[in-house]
Amino acid sequence: MLVKSAAEIAPAIKKAFHIANTGRPGPVLIDIPKDVSNAKSEWNYPEKLAMRTYQPRTSGHPGQIKKALKMIKDAKRLMVYTGGGVVLGNASVELKNLVHKLKAPCTSTLMGLGAYPYSDPQFVGMLGMHGTYEANMAMQNCDVLLAIGARFDDRVIGNPEHFASTSRQIIHIDIDPSSISKRVDVDVPIVGDIKTVLKQMGTSLGKCLPAAGEMKKWWAQIDKWRARDCMKYATSKTKIKPQAVIETMHKVTRGDAYVTSDVGQHQMWVAQYYGFSKPRRWINSGGLGAMGYGLPAAIGAQVAQPKATVACVTGEASIIMCIQELSTAKQYRLPVKIVNLNNRYMGMVRQWQEFFHGSRYSESYMDALPDFVALAESFGHVGMRIEKPADVEGALKEAFAMKDRAVFMDFITDQSENVFPMVAAGKGLSEMVLAEEL
Repeated sequence: MLVKSAAEIAPAIKKAFHIANTGRPGPVLIDIPKDVSNAKSEWNYPEKLAMRTYQPRTSGHPGQIKKALKMIKDAKRLMVYTGGGVVLGNASVELKNLVHKLKAPCTSTLMGLGAYPYSDPQFVGMLGMHGTYEANMAMQNCDVLLAIGARFDDRVIGNPEHFASTSRQIIHIDIDPSSISKRVDVDVPIVGDIKTVLKQMGTSLGKCLPAAGEMKKWWAQIDKWRARDCMKYATSKTKIKPQAVIETMHKVTRGDAYVTSDVGQHQMWVAQYYGFSKPRRWINSGGLGAMGYGLPAAIGAQVAQPKATVACVTGEASIIMCIQELSTAKQYRLPVKIVNLNNRYMGMVRQWQEFFHGSRYSESYMDALPDFVALAESFGHVGMRIEKPADVEGALKEAFAMKDRAVFMDFITDQSENVFPMVAAGKGLSEMVLAEEL
């Protein structure tokens, strides 16, 4: 919004914070010209606000909810697909309650991880380009899909034509009406606050549950897909496997850390192997793909949660982009833990060059890296270099035990490791490539 007088500034700021924190949260721009910022005005910050043009809906339409429940009752292969909207809507408890009542499989996007606990037997893992085999196959083969706070983006559904090739009915709950039927046509749209709508559905669910016999058959099929063990990776006694670092970090932190990441292979490995059981513990830039995001985000998380364990999982190409923030961590005495999965490549770029460009590697290798241990120590932090698999757990335990120091752990990892499963660009969800198939 553009303010044209000093008297408009305070009401504009009130409106901006209201818009930013309600409906679908997001940034708001206030344009204050120089002459307006130089002027004086009586202080007029309103306590209450009425905006005729901005009235986000909170409750779902009862008629649409009734249609959705009828559809759920008739389902034989029900699937619950959740996204970042559940986290933003603080609806984790309501989601878990509903999924348990439905006895249905639940999957999550990258941004929705933690809204539903990974350890729950009804959770089939993250879906999409690097999602689990069982999540993607269930997503593709369900007959009723309940989408909650998700947007059907290309990393989730793959090729839209392939996604549409299997007939299914779709219920889509979202507070942002522009997100509904944007990429995939839905049968029952429900616009409203996720927390409120899930409460409405839970209250009205009653006998509107899928037939137990049909769901038992559906789970039998899902268990067959699960048996593929798509997250299995080759271990090594000589090379540090990045997946093992993340699994060990989960063990050392008991899965209770606030974890930030940058972008690339390490981001996917955290999503796949850390196992988030609480919302707002996984902090990453998602589809924005912002390399350099991880360390500043970790600093922000540590300021917000000074007594919590905060870890930034990064790669050597990403951490270089905002390495100067080690100074900020020192200035404010923030004990963030940096886990650098150092494979001397821009790993995801190298992976795509290997798969789709005949292993012709171009500008994906990193030949100009600093000594990260010395660099961390020059900022006044603790630096560690870990090169042997046998030293991984000990290094992580030592680092996370330091409650008052920032620690930079430089893990020298296997350069050839790739992220699996993988759905190539332009392919469909059921056209995944697994590690065992190469």
